[in-house]
Amino acid sequence: MSVKAFELVPAVEREQVMGDKVRINIECIECCGKHLYLGTNDCFIHHFLLEEHTTAKGMPAYNAQKLLHKFLGLKKPVLELKAASALERLIVLCDSTITVVDMVTLEPVPTGGNKLKGVTAFCINENPVTGDPFCVEMAVVSARKRAVQICLVYEDRLQVLKEVTTPEQPCALSLDGYFICLALSTQYMILNYSTAASQDLFPYDCEERKPIVKRIGREEFLLAAPGGLGMFANAEGISQRAPVSWSENVIAASVCFPYVVALDEGFVTVHSMLDQQLKQTLPFRDGHLLQDFEGKVVLASTKAVYILVPLPLERQIQDLLASHRVEEALTLTEAAQRNIPKEKYQILYKRILQQAGFIQFGQLKFLEAKEHFRKGLLDVRELISLYPLLLPSSSTFTRCHPPLHEFADLNHLTQGDKEKVQRFKRFLISYLHEVRSVESANGFREDVDTALLKLYAETGHDSLLDLLASDNACLLTDCAPWLEKHLKYFALGLLYHYNGQDSAALQMWVKIVKGDLQDSTRPDLFEYVVDFLSFCSNLDLVWRHADWLLQKDQKIGVQIFTKRPDSEGKRGQLNPDDVIGYLQKHNKALVLYLEHLVLEKRLKKEKYHTHLAVLYADRVLGLMSRPTVTEEQLSAARQKLQQLLKESNLYRVQLLSNKLQDSELLLPERATLHGKLEEHDKALHILVHQLKDSPAAEEYCSWASVNQDQAYRQNLFHQLLSVYLDPDVPGGPQTVAAVDLLNRHANVFDAVRVLDLLPEEWSLPLLRPFLCGALRSSVHARCTSRVAVGLARAENLQLKHDRLKYRGGPILVSEKKGCQLCHNTFSEPDCACLPGGKPVHIHCVTKKALISSISELFT
Repeated sequence: MSVKAFELVPAVEREQVMGDKVRINIECIECCGKHLYLGTNDCFIHHFLLEEHTTAKGMPAYNAQKLLHKFLGLKKPVLELKAASALERLIVLCDSTITVVDMVTLEPVPTGGNKLKGVTAFCINENPVTGDPFCVEMAVVSARKRAVQICLVYEDRLQVLKEVTTPEQPCALSLDGYFICLALSTQYMILNYSTAASQDLFPYDCEERKPIVKRIGREEFLLAAPGGLGMFANAEGISQRAPVSWSENVIAASVCFPYVVALDEGFVTVHSMLDQQLKQTLPFRDGHLLQDFEGKVVLASTKAVYILVPLPLERQIQDLLASHRVEEALTLTEAAQRNIPKEKYQILYKRILQQAGFIQFGQLKFLEAKEHFRKGLLDVRELISLYPLLLPSSSTFTRCHPPLHEFADLNHLTQGDKEKVQRFKRFLISYLHEVRSVESANGFREDVDTALLKLYAETGHDSLLDLLASDNACLLTDCAPWLEKHLKYFALGLLYHYNGQDSAALQMWVKIVKGDLQDSTRPDLFEYVVDFLSFCSNLDLVWRHADWLLQKDQKIGVQIFTKRPDSEGKRGQLNPDDVIGYLQKHNKALVLYLEHLVLEKRLKKEKYHTHLAVLYADRVLGLMSRPTVTEEQLSAARQKLQQLLKESNLYRVQLLSNKLQDSELLLPERATLHGKLEEHDKALHILVHQLKDSPAAEEYCSWASVNQDQAYRQNLFHQLLSVYLDPDVPGGPQTVAAVDLLNRHANVFDAVRVLDLLPEEWSLPLLRPFLCGALRSSVHARCTSRVAVGLARAENLQLKHDRLKYRGGPILVSEKKGCQLCHNTFSEPDCACLPGGKPVHIHCVTKKALISSISELFT
């Protein structure tokens, strides 16, 4: 695809070269800075000064001022000119002879008596290896030898340094460092003149077509290959770039990165080195010469000279972007890095990426656009500004100038296509969601979050609530009307809450629950409000909404008191007494709150336990008085009462006992209360004789003896046995119940006491299970005690053994042996022994122990 990369600008008109001589032709050219040298077929060298300027239309132009021309005194054409600016010399090939002239006067200068004759071609080493700044290296091809001579040109002499033989006669050459790229008669080759190593490249017929050997960079050459290809080869003979497909009749070629410029009989073609595509074609008849000098491409016909002026890369890139050729523009931008200062390039590259992103954005290529925006560090507000009303009204953002795109807004982009509008909005949602977590968005987080909220609300996106529930920078003044407009009242409440306006949030949610506003976002909004208030530290809000919540649902509403966390400080804590006082008119909620205090939080306060027990009792008594009550309701209420009466030890037992004493239907509860008062005989009488519930009586004995010693438990069961065997009650003794009790709990009873109580007429087989159990328990207790005694004796024996072992062998004390502490001798046999068997005086050990104790005390 075409792009305008060069302008063809005239430099030297034919009249300035030829004058009135028709047969004069340009044979060679050389350019050094502003100085242009032409060699003609009549053996003249013409020296021009080129002045570059810009026309009124902004186009480049050149003025050529002829400074001098010099006849070399021969009748042969000047075939080659090369400037040695460091020496102010011009190397000339004319009549197969190398001569050196002064660049200013064009007068010949001496070469130390050395003349190179029989020369067909030569080239300058643009990557010299000598390191001498006042010396020019060159390679020369001799017509008489199959060899290349390496020469050094000084200001006043010419020296042949080395001669390297070649397998065939060279036709053309180029030199870089130690490497010579040669076009031989039948092939190209790379030759290292330092080591004489060579590398054949590919065949080429020099007689059929003129060879091209052009150095384009460090150790890299451009060659004309068969089939109309421009091949690249490095010093190792490897092509690291794809070939360029140019004309079969190419006369000359040059490189102006990133382009390869080729000249044929009728055109100048420009190919990209990056993608090898033809970018520009310029008609040019009678083309003869094409060379590049320090980035300046000079083109000549036989009569005139032109300069191919490269258009600025930035303009080329913008032309590509204008044609929506994004990939080519980016490729060219990346290639331009070598020619642009680093800081300027980074600015340019970011802008090109952003422009490319907007082009692909307009083409709905969202993945590519997102990647270019990300790499180009796009100010996301540039993108948001395309969507009407998304930026906050307080935003001071103005679009980049010059603009990054040609779009006015989203309406201009979509032309009313609703499907496209939705696709663009979905892309922006995705992009803003990613951008939020990037540091580059921190400077304008309000713009991003506000725009994202508006998009979420407008499209009904599920992430709206997640945004508001997380850390965000949504502007209340912009977002509140927008949420209200799109009927997102619950989200509006969240926004109020995030901005510290909990009262406004609750007002909004209460209206939704009451049906004044329609929003189905949270079907469980009532439960949400309760949960919100249960964690709210503003107690005024809690009390303000408590009555409404309890009137709507006491069971759920009371959770604003029961679900409050305990980890808060004084702020946000409720006084239970205040809550209980407030809940007096909400009986169900009061019961639930007291259950929370007593059963869940396990508060050890008598008034809470008593209050809950009284409420339970009132509930049971109330249900019993209602004719329509179901058995399930009454059973559940009594179960709660019975469980509290049994498990709690903090309520006022006498108060509850007085409350229930007249109820003949609550005998189990009365029995429990008698148990709490240690009135076990009354309790057992109720269970055995009034309720006639033997299992309940046995369970009562087990319950009442929990956390008591064995004697207490045994005494309780003996009381129950006595109740069973009491002959003075109506119906007489309960023999079966007594036998069952003895047989099931044989290990609890004292067998001797039991045998004294039992009537003499009872048979032993009837008591066999009891007697066996009692005997087994007695034997087990005896064996257990014996084992315990044996273990104690063994432990005592082990301690005695350890003590004897620690005391060790005999300690020798004599009048000649001294104490280890005071070093005085022993006057009596009594002594103490230090670890290791060292004897010391008893009074010394006592004194040492006393000193150690005092030291520890002071420490």
